Formats: sequence, C-alpha cells, structure tokens
Amino acid sequence: MPSSGIIESFFLIFTGAALLATAALYTRQPVLVAYIAVGCLLGPHGFKLVSDPKLLSEIAEVGIIFLLFLVGLDLPPNKLRNMAGKTLLTALGSTAVFFLVGFLLMLAFGFTVIEAIVTGIAVTFSSTIIGIKLLPTTVLHHRHIGEIVVSLLLIQDLLAITALLVLAGYGDAQSSVLSDLATVLLALPLVSLVAFAGGRYFLLPLIKRFDAFHEYIFLLALGWCLGIASLALFAGLSLEIGAFIAGVALATSPIAQYIAENLRPLRDFFLVLFFFSVGAGLDIGLLMNVLLPTVLLAAALVVTKPTVFAFLLSRQGETKETSWEIGFRLGQASEFSLLLSYVAVSAALMGTEAAHIIQGATVLTLVISSYLVIFRYPSPIALSARLRRD
Repeated sequence: MPSSGIIESFFLIFTGAALLATAALYTRQPVLVAYIAVGCLLGPHGFKLVSDPKLLSEIAEVGIIFLLFLVGLDLPPNKLRNMAGKTLLTALGSTAVFFLVGFLLMLAFGFTVIEAIVTGIAVTFSSTIIGIKLLPTTVLHHRHIGEIVVSLLLIQDLLAITALLVLAGYGDAQSSVLSDLATVLLALPLVSLVAFAGGRYFLLPLIKRFDAFHEYIFLLALGWCLGIASLALFAGLSLEIGAFIAGVALATSPIAQYIAENLRPLRDFFLVLFFFSVGAGLDIGLLMNVLLPTVLLAAALVVTKPTVFAFLLSRQGETKETSWEIGFRLGQASEFSLLLSYVAVSAALMGTEAAHIIQGATVLTLVISSYLVIFRYPSPIALSARLRRD
C-alpha cells in the first residue's frame, strides 16, 4: 500500500535523523549535517531504503513555505519597505561578484559558456533556510542584524524566481522570456493586493470573532498560508513568495506572534525532510568525477561571500562586527541553487556533471557555513551554552 511506504519512509528518516543527530550532538557537530547525511545514506544513491525522494522533496517544500510565512509574520509592510531600500545596493553588488566567481571557475574547467552562466546565476543566492534557521528569535524579531539578513534574502529570492522563469522559458519553445518577466511584475502586486484585502476584510474579522477557539485559529492560519501560496503559484510566482506575502499581510495584527509560535514545530518537522531530500539527491559516484571543481567552487563561495557582504555593508555605514556577522550568516549557496540546476538540466542547458558541481558545492557550503555560524555567533542550535539563543 502507498501509505505504508510513506510511513516506512518517515520511520527510517526520523529514526535515522534522531540517531545521527544524537551522535552529532555528542561530537559537537551541527544537527543539520546529520539530516543531510541520513539522506545520503538512505536515499537512492546510498542504501536505497527510501525509494521516492521526489515525493519527500515535495513534502519538504512545505517546510520552506512555513518558514517564509513565519518570516513574513514578523515584517510589517512599512518596516519591510525601509529594509529593502537600504539593502538593495548590497544585494545587487554582491550578486554581480558571486556570478563572476561561478562563471569564471566553470570556464576555467572547460565547461560551456551556457553552463558557466547558469552556475554563476545559481551561486549568487544565499540560503533562506540556513540564514533564518540559525538566527535566534530575538535577533530575527528585534535586532538590526535580523532585519538586514531577512531583507537581503528577500531580494535574492525575488531574483531567484526571475532566474527560474527565464531558464524555464529557454526550455519551452512556446514561452517568451519577456512575457515571463512581465508576469512576475504584474503578479507580485496583484497577489499582494489580494492578500492584504483578504487579510483585512476576511481573515482578521474571523480571527477576532472566534479567537477563543485556538484549534480554529491554527487551522485558519494553515489554510491562509497555503491558499495565498497556491494563488501565487497560479499567478506565475512561487509557493515560497506567496507564503511570505501571506505572512506580511497579517504582520500588523496582534495575532501574528501567536500564529508564529504555534506553527514553529510543524515547520521544523518539514525542514528535516527538506535536508534529507538534499542529501538524497546527491550521487556520490558522479560527484567524485567532478570533485576538484566542486570543492574549489565551494571554497571560493565560503571565502568570497562573507568578505563581499562585509565590505559592501561596511560601505553603507554598518559596523565591522555587524557586517562580518551578516556576511558569515549568508556565506553559503541556496536551496534555489539546487532548484536552478534541476531546471537547467531539464531545459537541456547543462549536463549532469555541471549540475552536480552546483549541487555538491551547495551542500558543502551549507555544511561549512553552519559550522562557521554556530561556533562563532548566537544561534538556536549552537553547541556552546554561551551562544545558544532561541
């Protein structure tokens, strides 16, 4: 029966994750590494005990959706507008530098210009999951560092969605890249308008009327998040951006913090599945064939990203300590990097070897960046009691 397959997969994933996470904590390693390692061991390129990583990847995307929804709940529109304006130059300047790093390295190893361009685009983004997951709640909500990190990630996510549409357009003879870009420009304000109007005139009145029924508030928040996310996808955006808009639409309501607290365990459940799917997608055998460019690309990103972010932010008036902390927190490739490589392969823009360089380098930067953050800065999963914050 299909359901028993899902149950068996969940048993293997969460039991394996619990065992490796225990070992990771005893040996002072990040638990995120344990989740990725479980994917490598149990996935289709390991012991093949979990046979349908695609299904789990789709389920794991719900974790990212909830993550962006929770972020949106903490960002009232006025605050969001001010943040985006202050960090736009840093986001665009860093994008240009990171693109050159990926582009030139791939050319140096003899890959095609198109493969180099796709790699350059893919490595420009930082991980929303790592960036926000490793931010203590107090920093995310109330401190300047959290505001800048979220603002930069939001701008990068919008750029990533545009890049995904462009790549998909090249892979579809009937699709026009310009029309796809026009779709983004039209869909974003339209979905935002629907979300803010629906939140003000429909959702918040219902919450106010039935606020004594906590289960109802929980279900209503889930439906709202997934509903606006689905609307965004239908309009040509992404589920993640739709979820973020859904959160921002409720951010001025007093109920926002209550919703955020109640959804956090559900988000963490799905994020374990996300990191498992990242590990399950790695073909170690193929990765060994392109090990040198993969390691060099990962090393270049881990060194370049904190340095560039620190330099640009300091030029905008941030202190040295703040600039470097933000740089290290954003010093990795992104889940969008993985998605871009999948889209590029399906659109016949790059081969599997080039795609595995992106995927392998992304996983390495996720792991290395997590180490750098949890041993240096406050985070919810820091191994030192002095740095552990939530």
